[in-house]
Amino acid sequence: MSKSELLLPAGSLVKLKTAILYGADAVYAGTPDMCLRAQSKFSMEELQEGIEFVHQHGKKIYLTLNLFMHNRDVEKLPQFVETLRRLQPDGVLIADPGVFMYVKEHAPELNLFVSTQANICSAQAVKFWQAQGAKLCVLGREVTFAEMKEIREQCPDILLECFMHGAMCMSYSGRCLISNYLADRSANQGKCAHCCRWHYKLHLRLKDGNIKEVEITPENKNAFEFLLEEDFRPGEYYEVVEDEHGGYMLNSKDMCLMPRLPDLLGIGMNSLKVEGRNKTEYYAAVVARAYRQAIDDWYKDSKNWNYEKYMPDLNTLQNRGYCLGFHDGALTNISQNYEYTRTLGDWLFAGSIVAWQGDDAIFEVRNYINSGEFIEFLRPGSLDNLRLTLTEFEDADSGEITPRVSAGQGKKIRIKAQAFGLPSEEVKKLLPQYVIARKPAVLNADDEQKLKHKKDEYNQLINNK
Repeated sequence: MSKSELLLPAGSLVKLKTAILYGADAVYAGTPDMCLRAQSKFSMEELQEGIEFVHQHGKKIYLTLNLFMHNRDVEKLPQFVETLRRLQPDGVLIADPGVFMYVKEHAPELNLFVSTQANICSAQAVKFWQAQGAKLCVLGREVTFAEMKEIREQCPDILLECFMHGAMCMSYSGRCLISNYLADRSANQGKCAHCCRWHYKLHLRLKDGNIKEVEITPENKNAFEFLLEEDFRPGEYYEVVEDEHGGYMLNSKDMCLMPRLPDLLGIGMNSLKVEGRNKTEYYAAVVARAYRQAIDDWYKDSKNWNYEKYMPDLNTLQNRGYCLGFHDGALTNISQNYEYTRTLGDWLFAGSIVAWQGDDAIFEVRNYINSGEFIEFLRPGSLDNLRLTLTEFEDADSGEITPRVSAGQGKKIRIKAQAFGLPSEEVKKLLPQYVIARKPAVLNADDEQKLKHKKDEYNQLINNK
């Protein structure tokens, strides 16, 4: 059995390099006009640099061509395919059968992968795409582990990939029309407005035709509940939950399959995919490092492997609460976050080392840091970290000294290697370019309670297996 690949998103060149530094075996990226990420930060020149960087490190990169084409898009296809032939990625992710047919005919040397947008949920679908020439199929998020195992057994001669971490889509793996209707932005062409994360307020239509907003106040909030009943499920009531922030009826929690990682590794899933091309470098670093360590540890000693070793790092990320997706079967109400749409976490992205100038680290600030406040540098290849407390901050360009520093406009400070209390060469080895740093988040009592509640719900899901 070959070792499963850890696949990370690369929404920009810096995120690509960060993911590789922290242990990704492969990354996937796209360009704004021909993939499902309209906010992709890559130019063609950066893609070329990214591909060269990945290959120099002995890793792989896959490019996305997974939009659903309209007639207006077809004229771009020949030029883009020629660019792909020049760039020579390790694979191309495609969802549209027409695009698949075109690329197969005009660039037969490229490895064709079938994107999750194709909604592959059965062995029969995998066999169909394999017959068309696909080298890899990405299974839909809706596939349960039991189904995944059957697909693996019935399709042993093709590479299979599945999602294991990241945001969940309320629709069928990206086939959503809410954004089209509410924001005139097509989720199927990379412009999703994430309407499922919006809050929706409750109103009542009176008999005279007037529409009134239902105002929830401290005095009436416990006096009544609003329930929906569906015609074919009499007696089954769905509670409409709303507070002073609104209601979030369509807001899914984020997927985290770390506790079920042995399932995926045990059946020989070829590629384990992390969602999040629009997330920060901090997200890429934390997720890559945690899963890299977890995967390697499982192959070394699967009997003594325990997911709890890796969850503290994943819990530092800003998230909507974690769930197991469809892995264990049908979703439960615990998989939804009806109360709020904000992401919460114990830590914040403080910044990253963008360069070394002699024995000085040039640190780009991504959050405010006060005098006396510690930041924590995440070491690649280890779950250990290096903490550093600074009492003053030297501007990397002007040399100005301040007691506080804030992010913005590429703000950078200079940190001397000797501040870590280790030999300079050792510090530069432990903390190379693109290393990420974080700082503790200051949470109010309400947010702390929300975090605890979401962790308790996640543990309930894990233990229900």
